[in-house]
Amino acid sequence: MAYKTDIQIAREANKLKIQEIGAKLGIPEDDLLPYGHDKAKVSQSFINGVQDRANGKLILVTAINPTPAGEGKTTTTVGLGDGLNRIGKKAAICIREASLGPNFGMKGGAAGGGRAQIVPMEDMNLHFTGDFHAITSAHALLSAMIDNHIYWGNELDIDLRRVVWRRVVDMNDRALRQVNVSLGGVSNGFPREDGFDITVASEVMAILCLSNDLSDLQKRLGNMIVAYRRDRTPVFARDLKADGAMTVLLKDAMQPNLVQTLENNPAFVHGGPFANIAHGCNSVIATKTALKLADYVVTEAGFGADLGAEKFMNIKCRKAGLAPAVVVCVATVRAMKMNGGVAKADLGTENVEAVQQGCPNLGRHIENLKSFGVPVVVAINHFVTDTDAEVQAIKDFVASMGAEAILSRHWELGSEGSETLATRVAEIAEADTANFAPIYPDDMPLAEKIQTICRKIYRADAATMDDKILKQLRDWEEQGYGDLPVCMAKTQYSFSTDPTQRGAPTGHRVLVREVRLSAGAGFVVAVCGEIMTMPGLPRHPSAETIMLNADGQIEGLF
Repeated sequence: MAYKTDIQIAREANKLKIQEIGAKLGIPEDDLLPYGHDKAKVSQSFINGVQDRANGKLILVTAINPTPAGEGKTTTTVGLGDGLNRIGKKAAICIREASLGPNFGMKGGAAGGGRAQIVPMEDMNLHFTGDFHAITSAHALLSAMIDNHIYWGNELDIDLRRVVWRRVVDMNDRALRQVNVSLGGVSNGFPREDGFDITVASEVMAILCLSNDLSDLQKRLGNMIVAYRRDRTPVFARDLKADGAMTVLLKDAMQPNLVQTLENNPAFVHGGPFANIAHGCNSVIATKTALKLADYVVTEAGFGADLGAEKFMNIKCRKAGLAPAVVVCVATVRAMKMNGGVAKADLGTENVEAVQQGCPNLGRHIENLKSFGVPVVVAINHFVTDTDAEVQAIKDFVASMGAEAILSRHWELGSEGSETLATRVAEIAEADTANFAPIYPDDMPLAEKIQTICRKIYRADAATMDDKILKQLRDWEEQGYGDLPVCMAKTQYSFSTDPTQRGAPTGHRVLVREVRLSAGAGFVVAVCGEIMTMPGLPRHPSAETIMLNADGQIEGLF
């Protein structure tokens, strides 16, 4: 049977005007700032006016380590949100915005799939409301002001060898990872080494996603460290007087975006840090706003639970005072077979033994999630090639782990297919059995926080850090940054730093190659293994097949 593509389904959506979607959450028309007919920003004044309301239940959707077979985490997030509304709950969805880099690289889109999508799909996967452009521009402004300050005499005595603020662009472009700037003579400034990260790795992105309001945003922007002097003292963005203008550029981007699912349920789509190189969660302001307006809020954390969920718990929840009532871990029969050693070309053939051999990866994630004190439900995202025996193998394994697995067919059937999952998740959330706590305290030394994540979450024997890195961490502790959480930058494909090592490896070591202080965002980044903060395009990027058809419609996004 031939199925319609995601973009075909999205194009046929019966969308409501965004004012009608806002009305479902009690948002007056005057507090919606529309971008066309089907998307809008929610005003800060309205958000300020609902802060005295009680919070709804927060549900986190995470997943096993991603495989080329696809897991469907965003699809499940949307399907669960629609399912909760179907069974009579007032639910909203909170996800991240899509980055142009992976959309034109490998991914092709990030709005869900099948009958569980957020629309307008094309807008969300391209320019949307311009938030990423605003973040890129604010970041670029600071970059320009650093080199401009140096050019006009360097009053702050910045050491050109110790400028730590890199440039960004929202595109996968490996050629920009390391560059030389200010070449071409006296009039162009003082030559130095520089480099680009992708916009979603920008500290400005992290700050926007962790700030509560514009005042908090400007304070955090000012606290960013951009360089060091020869005496190793830090130079902050506020020293360059850049924080005010950057806040102006981010004024509109700070307001959450409201859109809708295919079933016309409300969805906040705001912020977009990657989970393999940043903290991987949508904005705090969007999540907190949704919790004031809905009884249930379904949000997701990027990539597998070892990255996205760990950072959601240890960074976002810690910083924002949030706590999930239940966690849904997405798995698929296909991914279990890949973890069990089956090639992608053979995934359509029943292989119960391979499913069983691949389940330890899922089991590791269940154990890790439970270590945060939260109940866990496994959502088996259904594919049409799955057999009853393969599905039962996952259910049996999950039961042996003291959890429950539920088959969900939201991709094919929308909320009708996720009704069972939604019912069980709501029951668990309402039981209030969660006793959430991060896995390390604020006052633990930074190096030990890194070791704790590597041992408890990745099951590594240890993290390997050279003396230079250990000294850097101690210096930051002496400067007052020792209470910050740690953001691990690591491959998403494995618990180890080897992307080819699937399953649930043990006995490995995590090489910490570099550490970066994000003083404004409020965390320390540990760059591990071969991970890059500027991805490259694959041999045949999705951009090769994205185009306009004869009717002027976009093709190739999926």
